[in-house]
Amino acid sequence: MFLEPHFKGQRSGWIEVICGSMFSGKTEELIRRLKRAKFANQKVEIFKPKTDSRYSKASVVSHDENFIDSIAVEKSTDILALSNDNAVIGIDEAQFFDEKLTDVCQKLAIRGVRIIVAGLDMDYRGKPFGPIPYLLAVAEYVTKVHAICPHCGNLATHSYRLSEEKETVVLGEKDKYEPRCRICYEMGNILDLKIY
Repeated sequence: MFLEPHFKGQRSGWIEVICGSMFSGKTEELIRRLKRAKFANQKVEIFKPKTDSRYSKASVVSHDENFIDSIAVEKSTDILALSNDNAVIGIDEAQFFDEKLTDVCQKLAIRGVRIIVAGLDMDYRGKPFGPIPYLLAVAEYVTKVHAICPHCGNLATHSYRLSEEKETVVLGEKDKYEPRCRICYEMGNILDLKIY
């Protein structure tokens, strides 16, 4: 495909990724950046997967109950179809999207769009989650945010599942997950039994 020359002054797009464990403030940071873009009178659109309806079907909502209106979509390619002429596009809970999300973000960035993506970088097993590792590889800017481990007070990097489900995707809040540092995560259920 032939691309026109990139002239000085031409708007260039880029990809920003906000990642970390559960309860680390990813969505809060996404909302903050998007609200600043709106304040600057930039045309903004926000997308989230339809599978995530924990707080709202029509908004992206942080654990602190800050929110911003959004569009829930079935698959990542829907974002391309609905993005219109936006200057900034936000994507929350990116780990739940399909593998085409990276290509979608790159196409939008080539069009001159600023893409801000938020999502879990690891699943409950400590493995890379969904399209996030691929987005981290192609992003111009990466922000890793941290929660605090409730057991030792260190930075939490892992999402520890408290329930017994074995599926990779299990929606839940503090009833099913807690943030843990690397060591407390590895200690596993010993902490649940308070034998430490």
